[in-house]
Amino acid sequence: MGHTMRLIDHRPGGSPDCLRLTEAPLPTPAADEVLIKVAYAGVNRPDVLQRSGSYPPPADASPFLGLEVSGEVVAVGSDVQGLKAGDRVCALTPGGGYAEYCCAPAAHCLPVPQGLSLLQAAALPENYFTVWTNLFERGRLSSGETVLVHGGSSGIGLTAIQLAQQFGAHVLATAGSAEKLDACRQAGASRAINYREEDFVDVVKACTDGRGVNMILDMVGGSYLQRNIDSLAVEGRLVQIAFLEGSQAELNVMPIMLKRLTFTGSTLRARPKQEKAAIADALQQHVWPLLSAGACLPVIHATFPLAQAEQAHALMESSRHIGKIMLEVNP
Repeated sequence: MGHTMRLIDHRPGGSPDCLRLTEAPLPTPAADEVLIKVAYAGVNRPDVLQRSGSYPPPADASPFLGLEVSGEVVAVGSDVQGLKAGDRVCALTPGGGYAEYCCAPAAHCLPVPQGLSLLQAAALPENYFTVWTNLFERGRLSSGETVLVHGGSSGIGLTAIQLAQQFGAHVLATAGSAEKLDACRQAGASRAINYREEDFVDVVKACTDGRGVNMILDMVGGSYLQRNIDSLAVEGRLVQIAFLEGSQAELNVMPIMLKRLTFTGSTLRARPKQEKAAIADALQQHVWPLLSAGACLPVIHATFPLAQAEQAHALMESSRHIGKIMLEVNP
């Protein structure tokens, strides 16, 4: 290793063309961190929001973009146990993943599942951490229930469909084109709803004999909020993980009382380290065996060289993709 590395800098922020390849000093891992030589990094919607200035990183996080990576551990902090130089891992990072080297808490690193490539492994952390905690911990989804997944063809959406189906739930999903609807069905959705042509509230009622779904995972917000509440069954749960249409709407909340609904949500990046570590432990116990068996694999739409991060962000903003967008760093 030298003393400098290549990375993508977005500062001071703006449109995708603000992303530029530059050099910076190698980061030094803290006592509880490892330094990873990055093979691949995932591109996620929060990266786009951070680049545009609407999602600033926590004060103790890297100022650079990149929330998930895969690669090889090359150095470990003084308090790290269970990981050593040479281990192949994927990691949820506090930022800085769009780089040749990145630090991550050791407790947020997971082994590359058996049979998966480093490219596939880098597509896991952000989506699988997010889906597991929101679908099964906050949303309490259980076998035999029915869940509606909005944005079904996104990386988050396809992960949610696969995991929900794998754990015995019935899945409905929304998407906006024939190709995206096919992807939802291939992932395990029993009914794919074209939100441009159908009212998902009517479809939900038809598919559930008027009862509604037990849970909704939503990243849209805005005009969907009231319709989500109207689509839930008695004791249903609405879990909000993003607001592509905005976070404000005028709501009739009476159905929340009458149907005893739960409306909750979360963000991942700002959660304490120990909570993310607990999610990592749950994933290794419950999901990593499925991945090693070839189930619930990430869907990767496109991979760009690190220097083409601008094109990767432009594709993310276009919403033309199905599944994950990745950056190749040191394959």
